Amino acid sequence: MQPLDQLSDAALARVRGVFADIDDTLTTDGRLTAEAYAAMAALHEAGFGVVPITGRPAGWCDHIARMWPVDAVVGENGAFYFAYDAASRKLVKRFRDDEATRAANRARLAAVRDRILAEAPGAALASDQLYREADLAIDYCEDVPRLGSAAVDRIVAIMREAGMTAKVSSIHVNGWFGAYDKLGMTRTLVRERHGVDLDAERDRYLFVGDSPNDAPLFGYFPLSVGVANVRRFAARLEYAPAYVTARESGAGFAELAARLLAARRA
Repeated sequence: MQPLDQLSDAALARVRGVFADIDDTLTTDGRLTAEAYAAMAALHEAGFGVVPITGRPAGWCDHIARMWPVDAVVGENGAFYFAYDAASRKLVKRFRDDEATRAANRARLAAVRDRILAEAPGAALASDQLYREADLAIDYCEDVPRLGSAAVDRIVAIMREAGMTAKVSSIHVNGWFGAYDKLGMTRTLVRERHGVDLDAERDRYLFVGDSPNDAPLFGYFPLSVGVANVRRFAARLEYAPAYVTARESGAGFAELAARLLAARRA
């Protein structure tokens, strides 16, 4: 992981789209700061495609797609993308699985939820679970005292024993039935909304994140950036970001945005 100042202006000048995790990447201590929001808006106004890629729920993503200065949002770790069509004034919703499949999977998730809450003392159902369409989110530090790594590993193990995909974010352990992830739905989004083959043009896009569930994107994009707090998860990262900001969380995102805007103006 090299410092961000080692990333050349020439490489940054080629970037036309920015994908960003939300929790502890855009946000700081659980809040979206004015600095980070202004940086996101400045990128959008400068013509960059801006897409949050998050584990947060469908209910949140409906709001994000409609209200934030973004082109779309990928939510629940790749279960869907939402994009607001300003011309028709309608929200486009693209789920990986149909409603019948999602309903059946939610019934299966309930049994896993009950087992985790019985076997992982201190864990809790995430406060945003009610607004989810496809996954189970277990809180290990957002609204509960932070659990140790052994407890987090136990939650992951229970999910995987049930046949789920499990990923650790900076605040939750997310699990779902199916092999999809953030990267797969990001590919679908740019193909369907913009006619772009992401595999052929990945060097024109940049991803910024902070935690283990961002690892597939860190490994995929040559221009992958971690905000400084990503170092806390170094031992859990299957793939590390190529570059790291000097500042943490939303301030780190703003640092990156400033570099992108300066490179485009040069």
